[in-house]
Amino acid sequence: MMSRSYSNLLELASGDSQTFGRIGRRIPRVMTFAGIISDVDDDACGSVSSDRSSSIPKDRTIIVANQLPIKSHRTADNKGWIFSWDEDSLLLQLKDGLDNDDLEFIYVGCLREEIPPNEQDEVSQILLETFKCVPTFLSNDLFTRFYHGFCKQQLWPLFHYMLPLSPDLGGRFDRSLWQAYVSVNKIFADKILEVINPDDDFVWVHDYHLMVLPTFLRKRFNRVRLGYFLHSPFPSSEIYRTLPVREELLRALLNSDLIGFHTFDYARHFLSCCSRMLGLSYESKRGYISLEYYGRTVSIKILPVGIHMGQLQSVLSLPETEAKVGELIKQFGDQDRIMLLGVDDMDIFKGITLKLLAMEQLLVQHVEWRGKVVLVQIANPARGRGKDVKEVQEETYATVKRINGMFGRPGYEPVVLIDQPLQFYERIAYYVVAECCLVTAVRDGMNLIPYEYIISRQGNEILDKALGSSPSTPKKSMLVVSEFIGCSPSLSGAIRVNPWNIDAVADAMDYALEMAGPEKQLRHEKHYRYVSTHDVGYWARSFLQDLERTCQDHVRRRCWGIGFGLGFRVVSLGPNFRKLSMDHIVSAYKRTKLRAILLDYDGTLMPQASLDKSPTSKTIEILNSLCRDKNNVVFLVSARSRKTLSEWFSPCENLGIAAEHGYFLRLKRDEEWETRVPVANCSWKQIAEPVMKLYTETTDGSTIEDKETSLVWCYEDADPDFGSCQAKELLDHLESVLANEPVSVKSGQNIVEVTPQGVSKGLVAERLLATMRERDMLPDFVLCIGDDRSDEDMFEVITSAVAGPSLSIKAEVFACTVGQKPSKAKYYLDDTVEIVRLMQGLASVSEQAPGNSHRVS
Repeated sequence: MMSRSYSNLLELASGDSQTFGRIGRRIPRVMTFAGIISDVDDDACGSVSSDRSSSIPKDRTIIVANQLPIKSHRTADNKGWIFSWDEDSLLLQLKDGLDNDDLEFIYVGCLREEIPPNEQDEVSQILLETFKCVPTFLSNDLFTRFYHGFCKQQLWPLFHYMLPLSPDLGGRFDRSLWQAYVSVNKIFADKILEVINPDDDFVWVHDYHLMVLPTFLRKRFNRVRLGYFLHSPFPSSEIYRTLPVREELLRALLNSDLIGFHTFDYARHFLSCCSRMLGLSYESKRGYISLEYYGRTVSIKILPVGIHMGQLQSVLSLPETEAKVGELIKQFGDQDRIMLLGVDDMDIFKGITLKLLAMEQLLVQHVEWRGKVVLVQIANPARGRGKDVKEVQEETYATVKRINGMFGRPGYEPVVLIDQPLQFYERIAYYVVAECCLVTAVRDGMNLIPYEYIISRQGNEILDKALGSSPSTPKKSMLVVSEFIGCSPSLSGAIRVNPWNIDAVADAMDYALEMAGPEKQLRHEKHYRYVSTHDVGYWARSFLQDLERTCQDHVRRRCWGIGFGLGFRVVSLGPNFRKLSMDHIVSAYKRTKLRAILLDYDGTLMPQASLDKSPTSKTIEILNSLCRDKNNVVFLVSARSRKTLSEWFSPCENLGIAAEHGYFLRLKRDEEWETRVPVANCSWKQIAEPVMKLYTETTDGSTIEDKETSLVWCYEDADPDFGSCQAKELLDHLESVLANEPVSVKSGQNIVEVTPQGVSKGLVAERLLATMRERDMLPDFVLCIGDDRSDEDMFEVITSAVAGPSLSIKAEVFACTVGQKPSKAKYYLDDTVEIVRLMQGLASVSEQAPGNSHRVS
């Protein structure tokens, strides 16, 4: 097959390459090989493989998942293959649900059957031509280690809150299985590279089998438009942090543009892990949650998947469904039996045994239901394999046998266990007849069984007739669902239960049976409105729209990759935001004659994480070297108190200092402090301090700093999640109680601060430039470096001053922030190490240059 991957990554990064044009838009013509049979007729094949060069280009999405939406089996003579669409596959349903001819999809994934190596090329050709599917072939050994090994023994149990405390409780971490997992993700990436047009295509990756795939794709194509959706739960940080490769998986996911989750809980746990392990904070803006990761915006999507309404309604209309419904009515209705229904996979997390025990408890406590209520439990085959699956099966069979032996009688079995595969229409028929559906999994990513049940109970005219009711009769349904499944938050009319509480589940079953008809109707109507409008098409459309919105500025940003292996990430910068070059600024420094330098301290010259915040001898030496240059005016602008700054920087005779965000200011060490705003009345502290003390007492690790004109609540050493939550509460509380006081309440990096109104670091920049202008000394070089929101005021002042009278006409202005983040500065440096290195370089230039007579005094 033709490869369309870029060979020159520098061309991609610059966006200049025209190598491929729109070649990735078209599926190439391929031959149908003998021995391979498709169930698609000749016309369909021709339409798919025909030349589309004259057609209007369509948006194309590459859907990537562990399995293709394809069924495959050998022909009767064992000489070829027969392929057909898997109508039950979510990947196929999302395409059909969108019902948009302008959208084109390509699927990448594995087949359920192992294809011999000598047939793989032929199978690839026919699947690409006929189904637009790109198969990923894995050897049996590699697939076993990847899927049954890492995915099912390590990731799947952990994501469902099962810790491997002993070898019997889930699989202990095995690095060889992890290597197999990474290898398979790399193979998937290589397959995607064969068909992708990175400038135009969207890529949508599904589920936990392919969590590191985003890194491989981002590594090849820095601007790839990439979405990822996790269909399983995401565990709390306490659980997730036990995974030895926790950071590798997090960083890989963050190479996506949009990450989707079924519920807010799952998203919240993911964000908490990013905060605790990577130090990333998120923000919610106009309803969208996002993270900033090396200059890239990673959006978070929270939306549960839906069902395919069209498919389900067509199955409800089948004659086979009507016949099966009639059969079940005779089996249960004619004997005056009420059916409760459970449909679950036979695995350890679906809680089948707990449900059976609740049924047993119902019959023990409520004699009146004996002989009347039947629990039909449909047990689908487990997707995994191993000791735990066998244990669940054995326990289920034993429990059913015990309950039926205790409460059964001739012609009546309280529990009917169906452990053989059913046709979809048969399962639908059970939904139609069941009075109540029980979904009591102990942990499940989503679970669409309740949605299918609700639509089935809505029925149609044919089924109404079979049930002996008229189309005008209000429909009713009842759901008992576990609190720990993804669909639970969207089913507000269901009876929610803790599946571990057997008594509570039994009571819920009794409540569902006893509930009055009108109440059941109201609950059903509420559920039906939601499920019918939030189908799989709604889910897919919403995700793809958000993916397009998130990626819309890709072409305008400059990108390059850094890091090795799974630590790879892309640095993304706006067109006017770039890293400050040492050569560039040193050259400007050398050729200019009058310079203004404004420096923040904490987080700029001193790392935020340092325990000892006082300046090092190296910092003092650098500042003195800069101050000795008579061409320089150097100002340190800090939020710290003037007392602290006076003590720390006493060796710096010519250093200007602005304390408490510029409220106090002095031009040299031996000059008096002046204030930039009227003398503050600090009576407001009597109101604010008790409030801060309250939050300090309830937030371990937080402290209060009382300055002359301000109060600061710091939570740097508190739990990051709790501290952030408390900071938001404190901010609201202080704004409320200080509404009539002449102060401003602001949040910063790990702080909440109350300062007098009108005080900002921008005032310092204005004062410095005004003073130099009064002395007819217009600077031709301005450097301002800071790391947080308070420094943005300085950036704004010096940037706007370019067009004003305070600077030389040829002035070179450098506003520089620390780290790659949204800022009014046009330059950035990565960390304090780079900033100190820069200042040291400028100081060495000053040491070598002859003196200059200019000085602000």
